[in-house]
Amino acid sequence: MNSLNPNNAMTEYAYILIGATLVGLAYNIFFLPAKLAAGGISGISTILFEVYQISPSLVQFVVNIPIFIIGWIALGKDFSWKTLVGTFWVPFIIFLTQDIPITVTNPLLGALYGGIILGVGLGIVYKGNGSTGGTAAIAQIVKKFTGISSGYSQFIVDGLVVIASIIVFNLELTLFALLAIYISGKAIDFVQLRTSTTKLIMIITDQDEQVQALIHKQIDRGLTKVRSIGGYTNEDKTMILCVTQQQEAVQLKKQLQKELPTTFVIFIDASEIMGRGFTLDKYYGQKL
Repeated sequence: MNSLNPNNAMTEYAYILIGATLVGLAYNIFFLPAKLAAGGISGISTILFEVYQISPSLVQFVVNIPIFIIGWIALGKDFSWKTLVGTFWVPFIIFLTQDIPITVTNPLLGALYGGIILGVGLGIVYKGNGSTGGTAAIAQIVKKFTGISSGYSQFIVDGLVVIASIIVFNLELTLFALLAIYISGKAIDFVQLRTSTTKLIMIITDQDEQVQALIHKQIDRGLTKVRSIGGYTNEDKTMILCVTQQQEAVQLKKQLQKELPTTFVIFIDASEIMGRGFTLDKYYGQKL
């Protein structure tokens, strides 16, 4: 559908370029000067720069090449040209701004404002249906072949990079780096849905079969139907309840806006979820 709408495609590429630019600026202005290895390929490049003085832009460019190739082979069309743009635009911006005179060396300020700008940048990239490669690409591959959610796999990889930074820096800087990761995650949520990471979605519709098919096809989640009556129209409606992860909610939101734009939808923060697909395996018959 998007390929038939050049204006929409241009908008998405603009989102990716703007977001990736913010990601690169966050690195050069905040993370590198403050010595914060805030996870991912950028964290690895920070460590290597501190130890060997290797150019961070070169490290990120070189490391992303095999990751992108593997992702392209493993994921096929899901690993689109938008991922290619986001993956290599970030090191390009880092290279262009490597001598930027505006820098912040205070680790607290670096974690706070760097985390915000990083999260906003990544959120904008995701709104353009793109990716910046690195651990995000690894998470996509792990998710496809293991069933582990991309959020968990990315957190594990980022956490390992941050913990490894203790060897080069110190515990204090490592804790600030963890703070930056946390802040960036919250900023991503704000840009995409302005809510938390687990969602209760309430959908009021008279097209429940179409909505049900959309949920099963796009995010593969279960749902509950509640028969209801519209208070204004007094017409029979169906209220569909569906619990999802944050990224799934974003995906479903886009599809509902695209295919069923008149559907009434409410996104609610869910503080704790127990049951199949969350605390239990997603499908019946799986081993815990």
